[in-house]
Amino acid sequence: MRQQQMTRLIHSLPQLTHHQCQQLASCLQALMDRSQASALIEAHAIDGRACPHCASSWLVKNGSANGLQRFKCRQCKRTFNALTGTPLARLHLRDKWMGQAQALGEGLSLNQTAQRLGVAQSTAFRWRHRFLACPKNMQARQLLGIAEADESYFLVSCKGHRGLLRRPRRRGGRALAGCKGSEYTPVLMARDRAGATANFILQTNQAVSVQAALKPLLAPDAILCTDGSVTLASAARALGVQHQAVNVSKGQRVKGPWHVQNVNAYVSRLRGWLQRFKGIATKYLDSYLGWFRLLDRSGPKGLQPALVLAAAMGN
Repeated sequence: MRQQQMTRLIHSLPQLTHHQCQQLASCLQALMDRSQASALIEAHAIDGRACPHCASSWLVKNGSANGLQRFKCRQCKRTFNALTGTPLARLHLRDKWMGQAQALGEGLSLNQTAQRLGVAQSTAFRWRHRFLACPKNMQARQLLGIAEADESYFLVSCKGHRGLLRRPRRRGGRALAGCKGSEYTPVLMARDRAGATANFILQTNQAVSVQAALKPLLAPDAILCTDGSVTLASAARALGVQHQAVNVSKGQRVKGPWHVQNVNAYVSRLRGWLQRFKGIATKYLDSYLGWFRLLDRSGPKGLQPALVLAAAMGN
């Protein structure tokens, strides 16, 4: 737009009604959100850019589409943009992505997110899990120093399933009598004193599965603190790491520098945060665990939308 046209447009703004001003502000905000999302996407894709199809770095610019720079790979002759190969590829309404990222940062429910963004609840649900596809796999790769571990159990939920292989619980939050073991999903919670956290959904709570989860996680000189669990103690012996048990069942909370209060506090915060969703399907449990890990390490300022968008792209 030429400067004269811009000047005439600005001078005509006082003629707008209040409703028209609201419409204009909404449109401008959508354009700004779309521009900000595009800028963040391009910025996070600059470093180490390679072809998502053949991993070649022999690339040339190849025009732009939908506000994003496109590239062409000289090796495989295919084109792509910064979103190709990410969970956000081919996702529409980019002007609402920053709002979706902010909703995730605030931990809003589906109804609240759909109402704020002006989209259907099914769209809010699909966007939530597209944005969480990468964060659910982002966790600590190694725990250093004093590491605390504990097992936590979540009720198996078939929320969203049309057919159940068990009797319904009728809005109850308790397992049916006689089948307590099959009604719960065991999750191993591990965390060191620096705040590095890892969660593993276990197929069984046997020592073999716990050992397989802890083996790549614990540093050779790490000290594992537990609440006296036989399963965790057996896994620690098999891995050859130093183990310190605090007998919580007998009222022992701290034994010198050894305790599990760090990981227990994390589990308490997690369970309190999950209550707002009124039950989550077990098949999406890993997504919610990854979501909370993002929130828990965000600090006092909260989780910023830019960080959520970067995490959704796998950065």
